[in-house]
Amino acid sequence: MSMQNNTSYSSAKKNFIGKQAALADLIPYNRAQAIEYANIWALGRNPAYYDYSNLGGDCTNFISQCLYAGGGIMNYTRDLGWYYNHANDKAPAWTGVPYLYQFLTRKTGGPGPAGQEIDITEVEPGDLIQLAFQETGRYSHSLIIVKCGTVPAVSNILINTHTYDRLAYPLERYFWSRIRFIKILGIRK
Repeated sequence: MSMQNNTSYSSAKKNFIGKQAALADLIPYNRAQAIEYANIWALGRNPAYYDYSNLGGDCTNFISQCLYAGGGIMNYTRDLGWYYNHANDKAPAWTGVPYLYQFLTRKTGGPGPAGQEIDITEVEPGDLIQLAFQETGRYSHSLIIVKCGTVPAVSNILINTHTYDRLAYPLERYFWSRIRFIKILGIRK
């Protein structure tokens, strides 16, 4: 093995070990509880949370509620965290599509759910989808997967969401310009 290949192997091994250590620090995400919450509140509003439908949309607020039901830990870091106290005291990541993505896929620590962008074939119920539409091309809608086939595909994924309230709605009925899938890996303590 050449020195260059050995260095490359060593670097890859350190990266893998670092990722394994980070995953070991996670507590399990309760997918069943997140989905149960999503099914109860998909067509209604939990009075404990403000309804942002008339202020740009309620989808990511609803998805954050589902994540919280499945994890129970908020991150109260001002501006960069993920928390909800009341309508005027919440983190941008609680209700904003791009901010939720940035929070979930962050490389830094801190409490709250952790995720990573994945291929459609790796999703399972409790994971998230974000959509971008033709008008803007930027991600502007969040969904939670409540059911999918053994081999997930657009044709067998059912979602719940708010704004345009949906319960067990087929993903294939949406029209998007871009789509991303977010695996919830667990909850940081």
